[in-house]
Amino acid sequence: MTVVLLGSATAAHSRNVAYDVVLLAHVLAALIGFGAVGVAGANALALRRSGPRSESVRRYYRPGVNWGGRILFLVPVFGVALVQMSRGDWSFSEGWVTVGIALWAVVAVVAEMVLWPTERRLQEAVAEDRPVAAIRTQCALVAALSASLVVVLVVATVVMVAKP
Repeated sequence: MTVVLLGSATAAHSRNVAYDVVLLAHVLAALIGFGAVGVAGANALALRRSGPRSESVRRYYRPGVNWGGRILFLVPVFGVALVQMSRGDWSFSEGWVTVGIALWAVVAVVAEMVLWPTERRLQEAVAEDRPVAAIRTQCALVAALSASLVVVLVVATVVMVAKP
């Protein structure tokens, strides 16, 4: 069974079902990862505004790994599989592939090195019921990083869809 997907505004590429499933997984991983990064910023703002006593804030900042955010690491796995499955239509030498991988890498490194460790510190602060004044800077950092990374992810999405 062959399904036709629009790869760009100018060309249609024939694909098989396996390709479509991997493409769907790639898009879903991107959306979940994108959402997790955005939610991190929204919750940091909520924590800054209402403090650690809010039930929704306490639920979000309960101790543990942000697994939704880690779904972001599946995006390039599925993306590489798509390039390999494309029957030569796409290659790693194409600019849009390189730019997409580079933008994803920026988001992944910043999230892993700064965003999620700061979120873990906020988890500790909420568990210890620290006053808002003690965590205001960390909340602002998570909110600013989240907003910046969402912008980078939007640019990466536009590049991946437009394939300039």
